[in-house]
Amino acid sequence: MNRFEALAARGVQGLQPYQPGKPIKELQREYGVSDIIKLASNENPLGPSPMVLAALQTEFPELARYPDGNGFALKQKLAAKHGVDMAQITLGNGSSDPLEFVVRVFVQPGDEVMFSEHAFAMYPIVTQAASARAVAVPAKDWGHDLDAMLAAITENTRVIFIANPNNPTGTWLDGDSLQAFIAAVPETIIVVVDEAYFEFAIDPALGAEDYPDASQWLERFPNLVVTRTFSKAYGLAGLRVGYSLSHPDLANLLNRIRPPFNVNSLALAAACAGLDDTDHVQRGVALNAEQMQVVTAAVTDMGLDYIPSVGNFVCINVGENAAAVYDALLHEGVIVRPVANYGMPRHLRVTLGLAEENERFLTALAKVLG
Repeated sequence: MNRFEALAARGVQGLQPYQPGKPIKELQREYGVSDIIKLASNENPLGPSPMVLAALQTEFPELARYPDGNGFALKQKLAAKHGVDMAQITLGNGSSDPLEFVVRVFVQPGDEVMFSEHAFAMYPIVTQAASARAVAVPAKDWGHDLDAMLAAITENTRVIFIANPNNPTGTWLDGDSLQAFIAAVPETIIVVVDEAYFEFAIDPALGAEDYPDASQWLERFPNLVVTRTFSKAYGLAGLRVGYSLSHPDLANLLNRIRPPFNVNSLALAAACAGLDDTDHVQRGVALNAEQMQVVTAAVTDMGLDYIPSVGNFVCINVGENAAAVYDALLHEGVIVRPVANYGMPRHLRVTLGLAEENERFLTALAKVLG
């Protein structure tokens, strides 16, 4: 028993930390497997842009210096990209930073934070850490049931998280439905639209023709916060840089609790360069759409169901022995993501990798399933 647990804040007592996908080196240590592919954490298989790598080289001699605490150059590029004022931007160590900032600013013990069943695991974690009540609204077809979420609002609701597309299910909400939902939410409640997978969802090849860009609604909805990340389509997961967009008054509050230098100098330079290399992002998006068709067609041929996804991952129903299938894949040197902790004990979430990585996964899956 932890001798200090009784001294911890009430919300931290009993809190389980976020569980990331298994690292390659951990699998090497535990199983003695050397030839490993990782399809567990929704990373970009193309890696960072060559322009990013060049930008990083210029930063190395200055690593003894603190980064620009205000992130001026990155904010300037983001403001131009989204057509917003720099005062509307909050930079984060990944987009998980702004998600946490919203709860820390607006939620007190006993308040309610709402999100969907099967939604991103950080939502309940930041809620419990604030000693608030998590309201997980049952999902509809693996995605958000907006009518049920509206019905679940109470006088204690302070924040609502909407993941669009949703992780880990890959489901998405169309623009009309999402706008109508936000319009129906009282302005005293903060609505966070988490768009970590935005760049993949807007590819027409994935079939989400009505997928919205919530960053275009900020003038209409002053209680709206939109979060984005460079970890996925930009291939910068290892540098941890993300941001949120919101009304200037709301952003001012978020920036009051933003830790100093929470985005390091390498991350700032990489994000700026990544924004300039739109061709690299498009190559990754096109690869993702192509491989989505390959993987989903193959699992269908195996007689397996999957949840249609507009992210860079897909959840596959491998049956009641999903935990055993996951472990068997590890022995084959293939790391995917079990999602039983999301209330999906029959599914495995698979990140779409390079063509040869996906082929190896499919071969291993067929072998494991016999």
